[in-house]
Amino acid sequence: MAWEIVVGIETHAHLLTKSKMFSGASTAFGAPPNTQASAVDIALPGTLPVPNRAAIEHAIRFGLAVGGNVNRRSIFARKNYFYPDLPKGYQISQYEIPVVLGGTLKIVMPEGEKTIRLTRAHLEEDPGKSLHENFHGMSGIDFNRSGMPLLEIVSEPELRGAKEAVAYAKALHTLVRWIGVCDGNMQEGSFRCDANVSVRRAGEEKLGTRCEIKNLNSFRFMEQAIEFEARRQIELIEDGGTVTQETRLYDPDKNETRSMRSKEDAQDYRYFPDPDLLPLVISAQDIERIRATMPELPEKKVAEFVAYGIPKSQANQLASSIEMSKFAERAIGKAPKEGAVTIANWITGPLSSKLNDENLDISQSKVPSDMIAALFSRVADGTISNSTAVGTVMAAMWSGEGSPDEIIAKKGLKQISDAGAIERIVDEVMTAGAKLVEDYRAGKEKAFNALVGQVMKASKGKANPAQVNEILRRKLKG
Repeated sequence: MAWEIVVGIETHAHLLTKSKMFSGASTAFGAPPNTQASAVDIALPGTLPVPNRAAIEHAIRFGLAVGGNVNRRSIFARKNYFYPDLPKGYQISQYEIPVVLGGTLKIVMPEGEKTIRLTRAHLEEDPGKSLHENFHGMSGIDFNRSGMPLLEIVSEPELRGAKEAVAYAKALHTLVRWIGVCDGNMQEGSFRCDANVSVRRAGEEKLGTRCEIKNLNSFRFMEQAIEFEARRQIELIEDGGTVTQETRLYDPDKNETRSMRSKEDAQDYRYFPDPDLLPLVISAQDIERIRATMPELPEKKVAEFVAYGIPKSQANQLASSIEMSKFAERAIGKAPKEGAVTIANWITGPLSSKLNDENLDISQSKVPSDMIAALFSRVADGTISNSTAVGTVMAAMWSGEGSPDEIIAKKGLKQISDAGAIERIVDEVMTAGAKLVEDYRAGKEKAFNALVGQVMKASKGKANPAQVNEILRRKLKG
């Protein structure tokens, strides 16, 4: 391609705390407007901020998870700008010395894994929210969100195109939920991404002028917005124009980005240390205490699934969330060891399809993990075939018809494994299908599959498929 798309992502993750970053007000979502805004949040005179210890510990947790440097001493700063939903006239954030520096995050692409470097992660407070709907000729302000604890996570501009950007956002979304620092609810604004997009001619090293697309709250919209913005910039340059650094908004209805305001640089915000807040000092003991509570990270869980013989692409799906990982672990752990690959196929295939159809999370699965293990046991001991397990029994379990054993008994699904009985059916099929037998012996392999189908039909799908194949091949040779 003549052009290369360069993307960096800034992610705002609401931290899972009961109270706000610098006040004791509740962080619960969905309260009536302005009912969870304390005197600190709306900047009444004489109020002072007090840092939220839980939010700081979440930031440390994230820094450890990405292998970043957790600064033992960091500074809260004032980021100065004027907007109706920012009552103080500044936002408390971190600038020169953030709580976390560096770190990496791996993304999985069809062509393989890629490691993306992180620039920083810093603590800050969320501003309020401007409301434009249902207000004729004016805007409303809801300060419930004002002061919500945020971790802003900034990537290096190492993502090449929309698909890599989405893979990064999904990997980050998985990680913050996995380690329990953010619920990742994009509909409620708990996980919001800004994409810095620029283009340059293939082979150039200098970055092009970037435009920032604000508040992308779905992975689908992120991909569409980046693709549109890249095309816009390329067409602009090819027509002899130049890209202006600015902030843009994405309109999903029109599938286009539009200008919002000129993009500010750091000096425009006039950062300076907040005089109301002491430097944030983190002890080595605090870091080690938090490290001791860290769960196994997704990368390690993927390696554990791969050790069972599960393909890496499926292992990544099983480690897409901590809930999915635990579900798969329980199902695999309760089944014979040789069942891991089959169970992985069931979870990532028909079970995930059912969940997607009904817009459910794995934690809401109507088929619990122990029933998945029990179902595999009935395949392993020859009671039913794999196709019957997936096509009939699992669907019945999802509908609430009982356990695997109850469904097998009720529907008469127990397969025929008696060699003599199968031989008799094979003999009958070979006699009735003499032409297929002749075709197979003449070298037409498809005729064998047709004969297998006839045997399964004659047995009403109950004949053990492995035995059918073995007996049929033996008799055809004779």
